[in-house]
Amino acid sequence: MKPLKVDVTLGVTELNGIPVVSSRKVAEVFNKRHDNILRNIENIKGDLLKIEEIKWEQNFIQSSYMDSRNRCYPEYLMTKDGFTLLAMGFTGAEAMKFKIAYIKKFNEMEQYIKSLAAARMEFPEFTQAIKQVHEEPKHYHFSNECNLINRVVLGMDAKKFRETNGLGKVSSIRPYLTAEQISSIEQLQRADIGLLLAEPDYSKRKMLL
Repeated sequence: MKPLKVDVTLGVTELNGIPVVSSRKVAEVFNKRHDNILRNIENIKGDLLKIEEIKWEQNFIQSSYMDSRNRCYPEYLMTKDGFTLLAMGFTGAEAMKFKIAYIKKFNEMEQYIKSLAAARMEFPEFTQAIKQVHEEPKHYHFSNECNLINRVVLGMDAKKFRETNGLGKVSSIRPYLTAEQISSIEQLQRADIGLLLAEPDYSKRKMLL
């Protein structure tokens, strides 16, 4: 599954609805050799398999990457728990600063994923409200309503957002929004469901939202 969003500094991304980070990126951030990080992970694996308290395969996902010469090398995608287990062995003030930053970033990504999922779940109800307002709804009725909310939250419609951020022709801009923007869209989407039925005038709904 293609990741939804990546923090370019710390490398926290999303895989199948779970925040993860590459062992390679962690090695880079903490200024450590990746082969040493892989060895530490293998040691953790041995300990986890003995105590069976935390599922190894759910927190250290085996993966690989290609270098500039198209050679394939192993890496791991770690969940928040997996990263925490690895980072326990990193000491020093600088390491502590990065560990705190990673915990914060994992929490932000978790909230982002939840908000995005909530917005998607409510979209069918939002669509149904539009159908109730228009006897024969056209495609632009749906896009207009979505862009009404986009303009309120983002200050621009979806087309302008794609152009501004160099997204090309992606089908949806939501994976590229911040957690705060997704949360605002989620709230306004719920509000607009009621407004669609109570106030048919587009400009008045925009002002109310």
